[in-house]
Order: sequence, then C-alpha cells, then structure tokens
Amino acid sequence: MSAKVKDRIATGVIIFFSVLIIAILVGMLGYIMVRGISHIDWHFLTSEPETIKAGGGIGPELFNSVYLLILTLIITIPLGIGAGIYMAEYAKEGRITASIRLVVEVLSSFPSIVVGLFGLLVLVNTFNFGFSVLSGALVLTIFNMPLMVRVTEQAFHNVPIEQKEAGLAMGLSHWKIITSILFPVALPAIITGTILAAGRIFGEAAALLFTAGLTTPKLDFTDWNPTSLHSPINPLRPAETLSVHIWKVNSEGLSPDAAQIAAGASAVLVIMVLLFNLLARWIGRLLYRKFTSIK
Repeated sequence: MSAKVKDRIATGVIIFFSVLIIAILVGMLGYIMVRGISHIDWHFLTSEPETIKAGGGIGPELFNSVYLLILTLIITIPLGIGAGIYMAEYAKEGRITASIRLVVEVLSSFPSIVVGLFGLLVLVNTFNFGFSVLSGALVLTIFNMPLMVRVTEQAFHNVPIEQKEAGLAMGLSHWKIITSILFPVALPAIITGTILAAGRIFGEAAALLFTAGLTTPKLDFTDWNPTSLHSPINPLRPAETLSVHIWKVNSEGLSPDAAQIAAGASAVLVIMVLLFNLLARWIGRLLYRKFTSIK
C-alpha cells in the first residue's frame, strides 16, 4: 500500500469520526431544544416551581444556578490561577512538586458524588455551614480547582521561552514578566479552562445534592440583606440549582406536567451554557487585545 493511499485512508477516518462527533452533538442539542423550547416563556423563567399543581416555573432555581456559578468562580479563578502560576514559575522541580502534580491529577479524577459526600461531612456538618450556597460553592471549588491549576500551568509552559528571555534582557522583574508578558499570551487557554469549569458548575448535580440542598426558601428580591433567610444573595441559605431541579422533577415529580418542566429546564440549561461560553470568549478577546495592544 502506497503512502498516498494510507494518507487518504487516514484522512477519511479522521473526517468520518469528526463528522460523527459533530452529528451526535448536534443531535443531542437538537433533541433537547425541540423537546423543551416550546415550554419556555417569561412565566416559566420567573415563577416558582409547583409540587403538585401544573404550571410551575424555574425562577428560583435559575437564579440559584447563576448565583452559585458567580460565587464559585470568584473563589476558583484566583486560587486556581495563583496555584497554576506558582507551579509553572516558582515551584522547583523535585519530588515535592511531582507529588503535588500527582495529587492534583488524582483529585481531578474523583467522582463528583465522592466530593459531595466530603462536602457533606466537612462543610455541612463539621463547619456547620448547612445546606447552603456557600457549601455548594466550596465543594465545586474543590471539584474544579485541579482543572484550573493544570490549565494555567500548561498555558504558561506553552508561552515561547524567547518572550520570557526578552523580558529578562530588558531588566524586568519576574512578577512584571508574568503579569505583562506571560499572562496575556496564556490568557486564551486560561479562559478555555474557565469555560470548562463553568460548564461543570452549571451541569453538576450529584455534589450539590449533599451540599446546596434540594430546597429553596421563598426568595424576596426586594430584600438584599445577605443575612436574611429570604434574601437571594444570602450565601448560607439552601439553594436548589437547575440541574438538581431537573433530576428531582424526573425522579420524584408529582405535578402532571413534570416531563414538560424537565424538558424546558434542560433547554434553559443548555442555552445558559452556550450564552456563557460566548460571553466568556468575547470578554477574553477584549482582555487579550487590551493586554497585548492588538487591534
């Protein structure tokens, strides 16, 4: 068999599997959207869920998902990027550094339900945070921290060494080189890692069953006192997220339109993930242009 024939066969196999993956993805998204898009309206997005009666919405769960995402990213991004920068630029190669990398990789492979049980034992019970937004955000931080650390470290390692050497030749400090030269170049990869982490936050259910809870108190959107139980920004209140609500409706929903609610909530969840991805990439391009002076 000639090299040209082998090349054509390999190219055909790659194209086939690429088209197959895209077709599966489009089919899944299309199936979810077709089933759920007809049930989405303003009432569905803003009203409270119903336990027995039909016509319930997903308003509190939708807000809880966004609030939990924001709170988790506020904790995860600084810690993850800081740890990744330390591992890439400051940590000396040796057994300790290798052990830290091994622990990070092992932690990233833990089943989410195991992390959720850890959060239940330590955060909910030991530290008495209870079933709350804060407990959910902390356990999701543990869940996503390895991803952010590894992505940041790899992004800094992929920056051409010549750029770092040029900064040293100009007499810049190590920190100035990191913030002004290495970080802007590594930013697109870091944003990709952030998007992956956000997708896991949106879709996570198992870990949140044991930490954020299965209920949401009646929220008063005129009360912005973070210590009030009915305040939407209270981090110590229970918070059933959209993904948990989908699981709950499918498994034990008693309302006659439970299937329609689950389908509509699934479509909303997919739309939220897509919108966040687009928004994050747009912000990332703006930051990249600002840091690198590229028009």
